[in-house]
Amino acid sequence: MIDELLPSSVATGSTFVDHDAALTALYPQEAAAVASAWPKRRREYANVRMCARRAMNELGVPPAPVLSGPRGEPLWPDGIVGSLTHCPGFRAAALGRSSAWAGLGIDAEPNLPLTQDLLDFVSLPQERAQVHALTRASPDVCWDRLLFSAKETVFKAWFPLAASELDFTEADIRIEPGSGTFSARLLVPGPVVDGERIHGFGGRWLARRGILLTTIALSRTDLSARRHAGRGGASR
Repeated sequence: MIDELLPSSVATGSTFVDHDAALTALYPQEAAAVASAWPKRRREYANVRMCARRAMNELGVPPAPVLSGPRGEPLWPDGIVGSLTHCPGFRAAALGRSSAWAGLGIDAEPNLPLTQDLLDFVSLPQERAQVHALTRASPDVCWDRLLFSAKETVFKAWFPLAASELDFTEADIRIEPGSGTFSARLLVPGPVVDGERIHGFGGRWLARRGILLTTIALSRTDLSARRHAGRGGASR
């Protein structure tokens, strides 16, 4: 399901079912990282790493431990960018070669509404107005939760590039219901990647099997095209 939202050169792995074998397949460093965690957390951790190993195999790179950085971000082998996600009933990983992809972000959430307090905390007034309008038009999708998922995906794409926090209210999300896409406009200065300052992200979304999925894939080719377009405009 996650592969439908990402380019073919991005490798993915996913599962709707937790496998006991994933726990025994953890590398010693990974097992140590969750040794004191609750069983539910260990299953999530192990199965999402099983998905990561599947994606590594698809990408043609040797399997390797996937440990976590200070913000909980996955630490990938050299030359790899990627993202992990898990929610009740779904785990997934997406990986790409850093020569082709500057950043990746994925997030999965249950298709269930947020509490009003949480929606108020994570959203801007214009985003809440959008959510209310979309909910009236198409109540089968929990648009508030989809907004939250998109913000999580933006953070996952942002953090490895900026190495800094991004508040929920520092990106303005616009969801396009008909095309299955969304855009994120950064309200703070974005990182400079390949000589191009990032002002926002474009992503895709999907609602299926009770799950909401959002993805971002930031292509180095697109960044290069923007940079050259900017130079061309300056020379005219």
